[in-house]
This record gives sequence, C-alpha cells and structure tokens, in this order.
Amino acid sequence: MIEIRNLHKSFDGGQHVLRGVDLAIETGETIAIIGQSGCGKSVLLKHIIGLLQPDEGEIIVDGENVHTLNTADLYALRSRFGFLFQGAALFDSLSVQENISLGLVENHSLGENEVRAIVEEKLELVGLSGIENKRPSELSGGMRKRVGLARALASNPDYLLYDEPTTGLDPVTSQQIDALIADITTKLNATSIVVTHDMFSVYAIVHRVAMIHEGRVYYTGTPADVRSSSDPVISRFINRFSGIAPQHSANRQ
Repeated sequence: MIEIRNLHKSFDGGQHVLRGVDLAIETGETIAIIGQSGCGKSVLLKHIIGLLQPDEGEIIVDGENVHTLNTADLYALRSRFGFLFQGAALFDSLSVQENISLGLVENHSLGENEVRAIVEEKLELVGLSGIENKRPSELSGGMRKRVGLARALASNPDYLLYDEPTTGLDPVTSQQIDALIADITTKLNATSIVVTHDMFSVYAIVHRVAMIHEGRVYYTGTPADVRSSSDPVISRFINRFSGIAPQHSANRQ
C-alpha cells in the first residue's frame, strides 16, 4: 500500500506545485492520476520513488517512509518499482537486449544466460519476441513504448508507474498499449499508477481516478463517476482532453 500524506513541493521561483496532496493507493489497484499540464502529476511520481524530496509531508510504501530511508534501503525499495517514462527513455547507443537488461546487470547478481532468458520472457510478454538485437532507432513509437515497458517489468516489480504511456501515439497504437497495460496488470497483480491526460486510457484500464487541481487531490472516484460528473472543473477537463460529453451525477470528494 502507498500512502501520500500532506505532500508539499515548491521549486525555484516560488512555484508551489503540490499543496498538501493526500492519497492512499491500495495493493493491487490500478489508479489514474489526472489533471491539467503542470499540476504536479509527474512530480508526484518522482516523489513516490524518492527522486524528489518533499518540502513537507511523507510517502509511506508498505510501512516505510520513502524519504527517511538510507541510500541502500532506498535502492532496495526502488527495485520493487517499474517505471515507464513518457518517452520510453531508451538509450539509442544500446540494443533492445542491453536496454532491458541494464537494471538487471547493474543491480542483480545474475548470469548472462539468466539475463537473456528474462529479456526474452519480457519481450514475449509485450508482444515483441525476437527483436533483442535491434536498436531503438529501428523501432516505431509504439514498439519503443513496449520495450520501455519490458524494461520496467524486468525485475518483476510489485509497483508499476506509468508517466503518460500513450503520449505521442496514434489512436490505434494507444489502444494497443492500453490493452497491454490492462493485461499485464491482471497477470502480475501489480499495483499500478498511471499518470495521463488521455481519458480513453482512463476509461479502459483503471479502477479509480484521482484528479489533482490547484496542488491537491480535488476528486477521487471510479472512471464512470468521473465521466458522469457535473462538477465544472471535472467536466471542463474531460471535455477538453477526451472530446466525450459527460453525463451527470457523481460526488466530489
């Protein structure tokens, strides 16, 4: 379980991005974090894995305060997370095999054959068997996202974090990525946090939605609740980003 308690974060210039975020994410849950650009969605993800330190508040992962851990314990905690970056963040100078195996080689005492077997397994899981020797430059945008996902899955994480997984993809490829995320979440029973503004993804893959507005969690509810909400802040957002006219009734929390 992940508990985010009264999280605050400001940056140079007085930009107060997070203003007291409170959110609990249950084990095995898939939750979407939505909100306007610049509202702090990606900043929140970086706090969860200890890449940023909060000005105030805390994040508790399975009883451990992320921001009070020593370096060794923080690295051990991070090994339980898989992270799919917005642009996949593959190294162009490395092959697909080398990209996926990088964390395994750096952080685990595994033999070459074990590493190769894991890479093959994860590529098969994302539907890309046999491309180990290709370079990222030889792949389409959707394939690069899949390789990034295979890398995120390499250590069999308990938690999966997705930062805008369908950004820059065409609608058909986006739908394929959504289906893949839903399938993998079910197979692995992983806790998943999806940062996105793609409401089609929200409706397709998550159990619950949390909307950040003005630095706080403004609303939580099911995708159906969000879609039918009459709240003007929610309605404006989903109309702007999905083009789907909302129905009405849901309670704001």
